[in-house]
Amino acid sequence: MPKKPHVMILGTGHAVPDRVLTNAALEQMVDTSDQWIMERTGICERRIVAPGTPLSELASLAATRALAAAGVSAKEIDLIILGTVTGDMKFPATACIIQDLIGAKQAVAFDLSAACSGFLYGLQIAEGLMLTSGYRKALVIGGEILSSMVNWQDRDTCVLFGDGTGAIVLGAAEGERGIIHTCLGSDGAHVKLLYNPGCGSLNPPTPDNVAAQLHTIHMAGREVFRHAVTAMSNAMQQVLDEADIAPDELQLLIPHQANLRIIEGVAKRLHIPAERVYINVDRFGNTSSASIPIALDEASRAGLIHPGDLVGMVTFGAGLTWASAVIRF
Repeated sequence: MPKKPHVMILGTGHAVPDRVLTNAALEQMVDTSDQWIMERTGICERRIVAPGTPLSELASLAATRALAAAGVSAKEIDLIILGTVTGDMKFPATACIIQDLIGAKQAVAFDLSAACSGFLYGLQIAEGLMLTSGYRKALVIGGEILSSMVNWQDRDTCVLFGDGTGAIVLGAAEGERGIIHTCLGSDGAHVKLLYNPGCGSLNPPTPDNVAAQLHTIHMAGREVFRHAVTAMSNAMQQVLDEADIAPDELQLLIPHQANLRIIEGVAKRLHIPAERVYINVDRFGNTSSASIPIALDEASRAGLIHPGDLVGMVTFGAGLTWASAVIRF
Protein backbone atom coordinates (compact mmCIF):
# COMPACT_ATOMS: atom_id res chain seq x y z
CA MET A 1 0.00 0.00 0.00
CA PRO A 2 1.25 3.53 -0.69
CA LYS A 3 2.60 5.53 2.23
CA LYS A 4 0.68 8.44 3.70
CA PRO A 5 2.13 11.70 2.31
CA HIS A 6 4.02 13.89 4.75
CA VAL A 7 5.24 16.61 2.37
CA MET A 8 3.29 18.45 -0.33
CA ILE A 9 3.85 21.13 -2.96
CA LEU A 10 2.48 24.46 -1.72
CA GLY A 11 3.33 26.59 -4.76
CA THR A 12 5.15 26.64 -8.08
CA GLY A 13 6.94 29.23 -10.19
CA HIS A 14 9.18 29.51 -13.21
CA ALA A 15 11.22 32.08 -15.09
CA VAL A 16 12.64 31.99 -18.61
CA PRO A 17 14.60 34.56 -20.62
CA ASP A 18 12.80 36.97 -22.91
CA ARG A 19 14.98 36.18 -25.92
CA VAL A 20 13.51 33.53 -28.25
CA LEU A 21 15.90 31.63 -30.51
CA THR A 22 13.86 30.07 -33.33
CA ASN A 23 14.81 27.29 -35.67
CA ALA A 24 14.86 29.85 -38.47
CA ALA A 25 17.50 31.83 -36.58
CA LEU A 26 19.55 28.69 -36.04
CA GLU A 27 19.51 28.10 -39.79
CA GLN A 28 21.61 31.26 -40.08
CA MET A 29 24.10 30.03 -37.46
CA VAL A 30 24.76 26.39 -38.26
CA ASP A 31 24.12 23.83 -41.02
CA THR A 32 20.59 22.84 -40.07
CA SER A 33 16.96 23.48 -41.00
CA ASP A 34 13.63 23.87 -39.28
CA GLN A 35 12.44 20.63 -40.88
CA TRP A 36 15.52 18.70 -39.71
CA ILE A 37 15.13 19.94 -36.13
CA MET A 38 11.36 19.40 -35.99
CA GLU A 39 11.50 15.87 -37.39
CA ARG A 40 14.14 14.75 -34.90
CA THR A 41 13.23 16.69 -31.78
CA GLY A 42 9.87 18.44 -32.03
CA ILE A 43 11.53 21.69 -30.95
CA CYS A 44 10.43 24.94 -32.62
CA GLU A 45 12.23 27.46 -30.42
CA ARG A 46 14.11 27.86 -27.16
CA ARG A 47 14.87 30.72 -24.72
CA ILE A 48 18.42 32.09 -24.38
CA VAL A 49 19.64 34.51 -21.72
CA ALA A 50 21.26 37.85 -22.49
CA PRO A 51 25.06 37.76 -22.22
CA GLY A 52 26.26 38.08 -18.65
CA THR A 53 23.02 36.87 -17.04
CA PRO A 54 23.79 34.53 -14.12
CA LEU A 55 21.62 31.56 -13.20
CA SER A 56 21.00 33.05 -9.76
CA GLU A 57 19.12 35.98 -11.29
CA LEU A 58 16.68 33.78 -13.18
CA ALA A 59 16.36 31.21 -10.39
CA SER A 60 15.62 33.89 -7.78
CA LEU A 61 12.74 35.12 -9.92
CA ALA A 62 11.31 31.59 -10.22
CA ALA A 63 11.71 31.11 -6.46
CA THR A 64 9.96 34.42 -5.70
CA ARG A 65 7.04 33.42 -7.92
CA ALA A 66 6.76 30.03 -6.22
CA LEU A 67 6.78 31.70 -2.80
CA ALA A 68 4.02 34.07 -3.89
CA ALA A 69 1.92 31.19 -5.21
CA ALA A 70 2.41 29.32 -1.93
CA GLY A 71 1.66 32.36 0.23
CA VAL A 72 4.97 31.79 2.02
CA SER A 73 7.58 34.41 2.85
CA ALA A 74 11.27 33.88 2.16
CA LYS A 75 11.92 34.17 5.91
CA GLU A 76 9.89 30.99 6.45
CA ILE A 77 12.12 28.92 4.17
CA ASP A 78 14.66 26.83 6.06
CA LEU A 79 16.00 24.67 3.19
CA ILE A 80 17.01 25.54 -0.38
CA ILE A 81 18.16 22.88 -2.84
CA LEU A 82 19.20 23.85 -6.37
CA GLY A 83 19.64 21.20 -9.03
CA THR A 84 22.01 22.54 -11.69
CA VAL A 85 25.16 21.91 -13.71
CA THR A 86 25.47 25.57 -14.76
CA GLY A 87 25.77 27.46 -11.51
CA ASP A 88 27.08 31.02 -11.37
CA MET A 89 30.54 29.81 -10.29
CA LYS A 90 32.38 26.62 -9.40
CA PHE A 91 31.88 27.71 -5.81
CA PRO A 92 30.19 28.86 -3.67
CA ALA A 93 26.91 27.07 -4.28
CA THR A 94 24.52 29.14 -6.36
CA ALA A 95 21.81 28.18 -3.86
CA CYS A 96 23.63 30.36 -1.33
CA ILE A 97 23.53 33.30 -3.75
CA ILE A 98 19.80 32.72 -4.27
CA GLN A 99 19.31 32.56 -0.49
CA ASP A 100 20.79 36.03 -0.18
CA LEU A 101 18.92 37.47 -3.18
CA ILE A 102 15.49 36.41 -1.93
CA GLY A 103 16.17 37.10 1.74
CA ALA A 104 15.82 33.53 3.04
CA LYS A 105 18.18 34.23 5.94
CA GLN A 106 17.19 31.16 7.98
CA ALA A 107 17.71 28.63 5.17
CA VAL A 108 20.33 25.95 4.70
CA ALA A 109 21.30 26.13 1.03
CA PHE A 110 23.24 23.86 -1.32
CA ASP A 111 23.51 22.75 -4.96
CA LEU A 112 23.33 19.22 -6.30
CA SER A 113 24.58 17.89 -9.62
CA ALA A 114 22.44 15.26 -11.35
CA ALA A 115 22.08 16.99 -14.75
CA CYS A 116 18.52 16.71 -16.10
CA SER A 117 17.50 14.65 -13.05
CA GLY A 118 18.53 17.39 -10.62
CA PHE A 119 15.05 18.66 -9.78
CA LEU A 120 13.57 15.26 -8.89
CA TYR A 121 16.74 14.30 -7.01
CA GLY A 122 16.28 17.53 -5.06
CA LEU A 123 12.62 16.74 -4.43
CA GLN A 124 13.43 13.40 -2.79
CA ILE A 125 16.32 14.82 -0.78
CA ALA A 126 14.19 17.72 0.45
CA GLU A 127 11.38 15.36 1.46
CA GLY A 128 13.85 13.18 3.36
CA LEU A 129 15.43 16.11 5.18
CA MET A 130 12.04 17.51 6.10
CA LEU A 131 11.03 14.17 7.59
CA THR A 132 14.26 13.48 9.47
CA SER A 133 15.79 16.88 10.29
CA GLY A 134 12.86 19.08 11.12
CA TYR A 135 12.91 21.47 8.17
CA ARG A 136 9.41 22.87 7.78
CA LYS A 137 9.39 24.66 4.44
CA ALA A 138 11.75 24.09 1.54
CA LEU A 139 12.50 25.55 -1.86
CA VAL A 140 13.50 23.06 -4.54
CA ILE A 141 14.77 24.67 -7.72
CA GLY A 142 15.86 23.29 -11.07
CA GLY A 143 17.71 25.76 -13.23
CA GLU A 144 20.14 25.88 -16.12
CA ILE A 145 21.85 28.32 -18.45
CA LEU A 146 22.87 25.66 -20.94
CA SER A 147 23.67 28.25 -23.60
CA SER A 148 26.85 28.84 -21.57
CA MET A 149 28.16 25.39 -22.51
CA VAL A 150 26.69 24.80 -25.97
CA ASN A 151 28.98 24.46 -28.98
CA TRP A 152 27.11 26.59 -31.49
CA GLN A 153 28.94 24.87 -34.37
CA ASP A 154 27.69 21.41 -33.40
CA ARG A 155 24.29 21.05 -35.05
CA ASP A 156 23.55 17.79 -33.24
CA THR A 157 23.53 19.47 -29.83
CA CYS A 158 23.09 23.23 -30.23
CA VAL A 159 19.52 22.85 -31.51
CA LEU A 160 18.41 20.98 -28.40
CA PHE A 161 19.06 23.16 -25.39
CA GLY A 162 17.54 26.24 -23.82
CA ASP A 163 17.81 28.28 -20.63
CA GLY A 164 15.27 28.48 -17.81
CA THR A 165 14.42 27.85 -14.17
CA GLY A 166 11.55 26.40 -12.19
CA ALA A 167 10.87 26.19 -8.46
CA ILE A 168 8.49 24.68 -5.93
CA VAL A 169 7.78 25.35 -2.26
CA LEU A 170 7.33 22.30 -0.05
CA GLY A 171 5.52 22.15 3.27
CA ALA A 172 3.58 19.78 5.50
CA ALA A 173 1.04 17.57 3.71
CA GLU A 174 -2.69 17.90 4.20
CA GLY A 175 -4.71 14.69 4.34
CA GLU A 176 -3.94 12.50 1.34
CA ARG A 177 -2.34 15.31 -0.66
CA GLY A 178 1.41 15.27 -1.13
CA ILE A 179 4.39 13.29 -2.35
CA ILE A 180 3.33 9.64 -2.46
CA HIS A 181 6.53 8.05 -3.68
CA THR A 182 9.81 8.83 -5.45
CA CYS A 183 12.51 6.71 -7.10
CA LEU A 184 16.07 7.56 -8.12
CA GLY A 185 18.62 5.66 -10.23
CA SER A 186 22.01 6.00 -11.89
CA ASP A 187 24.49 4.08 -14.04
CA GLY A 188 28.01 5.50 -14.19
CA ALA A 189 29.06 2.99 -16.85
CA HIS A 190 27.59 5.32 -19.48
CA VAL A 191 29.17 8.60 -18.39
CA LYS A 192 30.55 9.41 -21.82
CA LEU A 193 27.23 9.20 -23.63
CA LEU A 194 26.42 12.72 -22.39
CA TYR A 195 28.99 14.88 -20.63
CA ASN A 196 30.97 18.10 -20.45
CA PRO A 197 34.61 17.04 -20.12
CA GLY A 198 36.10 20.46 -19.44
CA CYS A 199 36.54 22.97 -16.63
CA GLY A 200 36.94 20.34 -13.89
CA SER A 201 40.08 18.85 -12.34
CA LEU A 202 40.42 16.38 -15.24
CA ASN A 203 40.54 19.03 -17.95
CA PRO A 204 41.01 22.46 -16.33
CA PRO A 205 40.22 25.57 -18.41
CA THR A 206 43.61 26.00 -20.03
CA PRO A 207 43.83 27.82 -23.40
CA ASP A 208 44.39 24.49 -25.18
CA ASN A 209 41.38 22.82 -23.53
CA VAL A 210 39.12 25.78 -24.26
CA ALA A 211 40.28 25.84 -27.90
CA ALA A 212 39.48 22.13 -28.15
CA GLN A 213 35.85 22.83 -27.05
CA LEU A 214 36.29 20.62 -23.99
CA HIS A 215 34.04 23.01 -22.04
CA THR A 216 30.98 22.21 -24.18
CA ILE A 217 28.32 19.50 -24.22
CA HIS A 218 29.30 16.20 -25.88
CA MET A 219 26.55 13.71 -26.64
CA ALA A 220 26.08 10.38 -28.41
CA GLY A 221 22.55 11.20 -29.52
CA ARG A 222 21.26 7.83 -30.69
CA GLU A 223 22.51 6.00 -27.61
CA VAL A 224 21.14 8.65 -25.28
CA PHE A 225 17.76 8.40 -27.00
CA ARG A 226 17.66 4.63 -26.57
CA HIS A 227 18.66 4.71 -22.92
CA ALA A 228 16.30 7.60 -22.16
CA VAL A 229 13.15 5.88 -23.41
CA THR A 230 13.96 2.67 -21.54
CA ALA A 231 15.10 4.30 -18.30
CA MET A 232 12.21 6.77 -18.11
CA SER A 233 9.59 4.11 -18.88
CA ASN A 234 11.04 1.75 -16.28
CA ALA A 235 11.44 4.48 -13.66
CA MET A 236 7.85 5.65 -14.02
CA GLN A 237 6.53 2.10 -13.92
CA GLN A 238 8.65 1.39 -10.84
CA VAL A 239 7.36 4.35 -8.86
CA LEU A 240 3.76 3.51 -9.81
CA ASP A 241 4.17 -0.15 -8.89
CA GLU A 242 5.73 0.68 -5.54
CA ALA A 243 2.91 3.14 -4.84
CA ASP A 244 0.28 0.62 -5.98
CA ILE A 245 -1.00 3.01 -8.65
CA ALA A 246 -1.88 2.07 -12.23
CA PRO A 247 -0.73 4.32 -15.10
CA ASP A 248 -4.34 5.01 -16.10
CA GLU A 249 -4.97 6.52 -12.66
CA LEU A 250 -2.66 9.43 -13.46
CA GLN A 251 -4.48 12.59 -14.46
CA LEU A 252 -1.26 14.03 -15.88
CA LEU A 253 2.25 12.86 -16.73
CA ILE A 254 4.97 15.52 -16.75
CA PRO A 255 8.06 14.02 -18.38
CA HIS A 256 11.46 15.60 -18.84
CA GLN A 257 11.23 17.80 -21.93
CA ALA A 258 14.31 16.56 -23.80
CA ASN A 259 12.89 15.48 -27.12
CA LEU A 260 9.33 14.98 -28.35
CA ARG A 261 10.19 11.54 -29.76
CA ILE A 262 11.46 10.40 -26.34
CA ILE A 263 8.29 11.68 -24.65
CA GLU A 264 6.10 9.89 -27.19
CA GLY A 265 8.08 6.67 -26.74
CA VAL A 266 7.71 6.77 -22.96
CA ALA A 267 3.97 7.52 -23.10
CA LYS A 268 3.45 4.67 -25.55
CA ARG A 269 5.26 2.17 -23.33
CA LEU A 270 3.22 3.27 -20.32
CA HIS A 271 -0.05 3.29 -22.32
CA ILE A 272 -0.77 6.87 -21.31
CA PRO A 273 -2.76 8.79 -23.96
CA ALA A 274 -1.27 11.96 -25.46
CA GLU A 275 -3.95 14.20 -23.92
CA ARG A 276 -2.67 13.29 -20.43
CA VAL A 277 0.99 14.07 -21.20
CA TYR A 278 2.18 17.65 -20.72
CA ILE A 279 4.48 18.91 -23.47
CA ASN A 280 6.25 22.24 -23.87
CA VAL A 281 9.54 21.07 -25.42
CA ASP A 282 8.43 22.73 -28.66
CA ARG A 283 8.65 26.17 -26.99
CA PHE A 284 11.58 25.77 -24.59
CA GLY A 285 13.77 22.95 -25.86
CA ASN A 286 15.67 20.89 -23.30
CA THR A 287 16.22 23.01 -20.18
CA SER A 288 17.68 20.06 -18.25
CA SER A 289 16.85 20.21 -14.52
CA ALA A 290 14.44 23.09 -15.14
CA SER A 291 12.18 21.27 -17.59
CA ILE A 292 9.87 19.49 -15.13
CA PRO A 293 9.35 22.43 -12.72
CA ILE A 294 8.73 24.79 -15.67
CA ALA A 295 6.16 22.38 -17.09
CA LEU A 296 4.61 21.80 -13.66
CA ASP A 297 4.15 25.53 -13.10
CA GLU A 298 2.68 26.03 -16.56
CA ALA A 299 0.25 23.14 -16.10
CA SER A 300 -0.78 24.38 -12.66
CA ARG A 301 -1.39 27.96 -13.79
CA ALA A 302 -3.30 26.74 -16.84
CA GLY A 303 -5.76 24.90 -14.61
CA LEU A 304 -4.69 21.44 -15.79
CA ILE A 305 -4.02 20.20 -12.25
CA HIS A 306 -6.85 20.04 -9.73
CA PRO A 307 -6.97 19.19 -6.01
CA GLY A 308 -6.83 15.42 -5.65
CA ASP A 309 -5.22 14.80 -9.05
CA LEU A 310 -2.46 12.23 -9.32
CA VAL A 311 0.50 13.60 -11.27
CA GLY A 312 3.51 11.57 -12.40
CA MET A 313 6.92 13.04 -13.15
CA VAL A 314 9.87 11.28 -14.74
CA THR A 315 13.27 12.34 -16.00
CA PHE A 316 16.59 11.12 -17.39
CA GLY A 317 19.97 12.79 -17.66
CA ALA A 318 23.72 12.60 -17.81
CA GLY A 319 25.39 10.31 -15.33
CA LEU A 320 23.46 8.40 -16.45
CA THR A 321 20.77 9.36 -13.95
CA TRP A 322 17.02 9.00 -13.82
CA ALA A 323 14.24 9.75 -11.37
CA SER A 324 10.47 9.55 -10.99
CA ALA A 325 7.77 10.71 -8.61
CA VAL A 326 4.05 10.45 -8.11
CA ILE A 327 2.24 13.23 -6.24
CA ARG A 328 -1.35 13.84 -5.22
CA PHE A 329 -2.20 17.54 -5.55
